[in-house]
Formats: sequence, structure tokens, C-alpha cells
Amino acid sequence: MSGTATPDDTRRGVLIEAATIGVTTGAYGISFGALSVTSGLSVWQTMALSALMFTGASQFALVSVLAGGGSAVAAVAGSALLGLRNLFYGLRMRQILQPSAALSVPAAQLTIDESTAMALAHYDRPEPRPALAFWSTGLSVFVLWNLGSLIGALGASSIGDPQRWGLDAAVPAAFLALLWPQITSRRLLGVAVVGAVVGMSLTPVLAPGLPVLCAALVPFLLLRRTR
Repeated sequence: MSGTATPDDTRRGVLIEAATIGVTTGAYGISFGALSVTSGLSVWQTMALSALMFTGASQFALVSVLAGGGSAVAAVAGSALLGLRNLFYGLRMRQILQPSAALSVPAAQLTIDESTAMALAHYDRPEPRPALAFWSTGLSVFVLWNLGSLIGALGASSIGDPQRWGLDAAVPAAFLALLWPQITSRRLLGVAVVGAVVGMSLTPVLAPGLPVLCAALVPFLLLRRTR
């Protein structure tokens, strides 16, 4: 039937989605590269973060704390807390993908918000393609995020002050983009609002990086008490 999607159509659709996500992510990777270098990191340090840490929110958290004058301990602690979500993603992805021993390490490296969301979105469809969605999205984002980071880092000197171009807004914008799809109930919205209020209230009185850590504790405290 002409209206029925073929396996090739499904595969092509997944690859187009993955490429689109990669291009979009790579675009704000340019912001990260520029912010990282203007925050005091070298081009090589910036690229090491993108290749090895490879989790945008954590990378933005680290460089934003350093840019604000915070300590390296606060920067690493904040980025580590944000990166914990990937551990839970990994548990679910291992159940779905069941990667071989040879692919376990690459799969762990590519387990991020985007690849996990794509795999889950294509898991329950009439023609499930979770593995294709995961790998194509993960690889697309990895390549284009690192390319964007390099472009931003190399061009940082010509960009000048990131605040002049509004690139400093990439940090809260990236956090909001990651957070918003996860708010699926009024309860979670309330937790998010409380966390935001705590973080904003403590910003004027605590050293950079510490308000983020305090705000990150809010979900653990509130969700645990309301179980």
C-alpha cells in the first residue's frame, strides 16, 4: 500500500532525525567552545572536555563556575552532579540495546540525553529501531558537538566578550532545554520552581558554584519526602 512506510523509509527517518539533532547540538557547541576559552581554559582543555566528558550540561556548568570565579572543586562537583543522570540512562540503555562487550565502552560514552531520548522514542513503535536511533544520534552529536566546540574555541579571540553576543545565556538556556521535557507533572514543576528559587536566592551570598549544588539537592529532599 502506498500509505504504508517501508523499513527503508523508517530507517531513513531515524537517520534524518539523528542528523538534525546533531546539527542543532553542534550549533550550541560553538557557544560552549567560545565560553570555555574566554573563561580561561585552553583550546586543548576545551576539546578534552568535549571529547571525554561529552555531556553538554556538565560542561557548561563547569566553565560557568570557573568564569564566575568559583573554585575548581565547586566546578567539578556541580558538573558531576549533573552528569549522574547519564548513569541512570546507561542502566536503561543496557537493557534495551544489550551491547556486546566490544561495544559497551563506546555505548557508555554515547549515552547522553539526546541518544537516550531517541532510543526510547523508537523503542515502542510498530517498527522499533532503538539501536539505530541510539547509535546514529550518539555519533551525530559526538562528531558535530566536538566540531562546534573546536570552531567556538578557535574563534573565541575574534568573538571577544561572550556577554556582548549573548553567549553567556547559552548556559541557562541549555539547562532549561534539558529540564523542560522532564517536567511531566505539577509535582515535578513545583520541585523545579523551588530549586530555581533556592539557586537564585543563594547566588548573591554564596561563592560561584555553591548555589547550583544547593539547588541540586532540592529534588532529592522534596521527592524523597513526598514518596
